[in-house]
Amino acid sequence: MSAPVFPNLKPVGLEDKDPITGYLERIPPDVCELNFANIFIWRAIEKPRWTVIHGHLCILMEPPGEQPFVLPPVGAAPFQETIKACLTLAPRISRVSESMVRSLGPDFQSEPDPGNFDYVYRAADLAELKGKKYDGKRNRIHKFERDHGYRYIEVGGDCLVDCRRLLDEWLEAKAGNGWDLEAQRTVVGEALSHFAELGLKGGGIEVEGRLAAFSIGTRLNPDTAVIMIEIVDPGFDGLAQLMNREFVRNAWSGLAAINREQDLGIDGLRKAKQSYHPHHLVKKFNVWR
Repeated sequence: MSAPVFPNLKPVGLEDKDPITGYLERIPPDVCELNFANIFIWRAIEKPRWTVIHGHLCILMEPPGEQPFVLPPVGAAPFQETIKACLTLAPRISRVSESMVRSLGPDFQSEPDPGNFDYVYRAADLAELKGKKYDGKRNRIHKFERDHGYRYIEVGGDCLVDCRRLLDEWLEAKAGNGWDLEAQRTVVGEALSHFAELGLKGGGIEVEGRLAAFSIGTRLNPDTAVIMIEIVDPGFDGLAQLMNREFVRNAWSGLAAINREQDLGIDGLRKAKQSYHPHHLVKKFNVWR
């Protein structure tokens, strides 16, 4: 299919996977949002539409309850004229990398968006949990292993039905904790419904024959996977740590890094992500005229 050219915009659909991925693969991103699967599974909520401006891929997002924004243009520099055109669609460009901000010059203002900084870890650190700083993680896993029989499985096929059952149970357990649970239901449901078409990879933990945790991710760039979804039965202490370790060990052992996305400014999520000692944060900025 031919790409929509500005000022025309097209809602993102499965048929757009190859052309959008083609742009992303030519200049691989390190920002978690610049990934077709991530854009697609949020489509019912953030209403992404895409176009091409001066040869750059540009994606407009219109999330509920906040101003629309455009994701950073994807393509070769310079970006100034493309960004000016994008700012006729929305008041800001969001999730902009530090390197792009530095290239823009005095016509634009920017500010950091720390709630959307991505946490990036060495894959070997998450797979091995070596050293004193991971003592607490290993201890919780060892306790879980002493108390429960389990096995790691690949997610896909018939297992997706069990993932939906666990998702429903997880949503019920999380009710009232401040999360946007309907958004979670929609996003995870999209990932499960289009698992194969999106090229997703998943792993799960069965505890005594019943699925009790699953995690889903995809390749972000040649060196890095992004883990977008992790659903864990909260009734098992140590299971979340085990799921994290086993998914990296089994699905992503050949990669250098794991992007576990942002903390959204949620204190508990920030503490959990920091407790795994990220190698670095991918800083992101908002940009406007």
